[in-house]
Amino acid sequence: MGDKRARSRPTRGKKAKHPSLLKRINRHAAGIDCGSETHFVAVPPERDEDPVRSFKTLTSDLRRLADWLEACKIKTVAMESTGVYWIPIFEILEDRGFEVVLVNSRHVKNVPGRKTDVLDCQWIQELHSVGLLRGSFRPDAEIATLRAYLRHREKLIQGAASHIRRMQKALVEMNLQLHNVISDITGMTGMRILRDIVAGVTDPAALATHRDYRCRASEDEIAASLTGNYRAEHLFALRQNLELFDTIQRQIQDCDGEVEILLRRLAVKHDKSKRSLPRPRCKFKFCDNEPRFDIRDPLFRLSGVDLTQIDGIAPYTALRLVAEIGTDMSRWPTYKHFTSWLTLAPKNKVSGARLISSRTQPSANRAAYLLRMSAMVLGRTSTALGAYYRRIAYRVGKPKAITATARKLAILVYRTLKGELDYADPGELAYETQHRERSLRNVRKRAKRLGFALVDLDTGELLQGAVT
Repeated sequence: MGDKRARSRPTRGKKAKHPSLLKRINRHAAGIDCGSETHFVAVPPERDEDPVRSFKTLTSDLRRLADWLEACKIKTVAMESTGVYWIPIFEILEDRGFEVVLVNSRHVKNVPGRKTDVLDCQWIQELHSVGLLRGSFRPDAEIATLRAYLRHREKLIQGAASHIRRMQKALVEMNLQLHNVISDITGMTGMRILRDIVAGVTDPAALATHRDYRCRASEDEIAASLTGNYRAEHLFALRQNLELFDTIQRQIQDCDGEVEILLRRLAVKHDKSKRSLPRPRCKFKFCDNEPRFDIRDPLFRLSGVDLTQIDGIAPYTALRLVAEIGTDMSRWPTYKHFTSWLTLAPKNKVSGARLISSRTQPSANRAAYLLRMSAMVLGRTSTALGAYYRRIAYRVGKPKAITATARKLAILVYRTLKGELDYADPGELAYETQHRERSLRNVRKRAKRLGFALVDLDTGELLQGAVT
């Protein structure tokens, strides 16, 4: 690392004086501590006289790192998910045939007071060799490519939203209360007015003629809202933000084109559909900020199932879910593992046979976010899942109801992608009937245990005889 040719430098680390008390499960394991400029790599001490070395992050150095691991007969490598610095070395090692394990940094905390890059990579190697590290989920390379496109698309949408807010600020600073008479300034009426304003038109009556026939406000109301102080500095800010907004919209369209090409290519390559595409659950409409191409057919061919049959999941939501979790549910042994990975399952903390906390773990899992958003939509539907959401919300509140319903959705998604379920909504009435029967059975059991009888007030029929 010290010479100008950026060669790897052997790093003298402290060798363990005592053998490990734990059984070595991965004897061909290495550990990497990733950094922005240098990666520190540790292999078993018996594989090389200098078991810890440092490599720069240049591509040539990363390839020499892979060559050194091959020379040391390493088969599996563990590394921390540090920022995005791990991605290049992960891809290079994966292409070379190594089993690469990406580890959550919270799972490899070092011993306090012994925090250096050299000790970090040795500690990762030690933990991985005894089988104490669990790899983070990462989808297949093709699904990861789709995920990268869709995540970039979300960033573009967020950027467009920021420019909308700045345009709104410029209008308010000129006392143009356009937002009070139209619901969306980026709609048909709003964009016509904005383009005329930046073109130099300041007559409120002339601007109000751009009113769309579907707009609730009249031309007089729109003209009154556009009467203000058209100052040059605010017009300049409005013009630039409108140009940036248009640029981002073109970038979103280009991104949609790349997503469509990739999705159709994956659908042809991994055609798992053994039956025809089911009829849509409802008439799906293109919402704002959604791609304008058909998603259901190629996604059905890619996954072999139609996730849009599950209430609350629209085609674009299903596409984003598949991009985040993939189509191979064997990565999680059961649905409980899947909901735990999504952080939708309670994290029980028990001490002394007493439950201290059962709150769900905070997380930035994007798939969990999508399921929570779908759960919020379900609260306004006449479906079984909607009835479940409303019952839980009445009992424990809406935030917990959203989490509980999102977990229900996660189980349905897991079982559907695994081929165990073809979901069909039983309906709100069927759910309420089933819940009433379950509640009645519980009341009967409790009455039997306490020695009471249950009588139907409408018919006078004895439902449960007293037990003496």
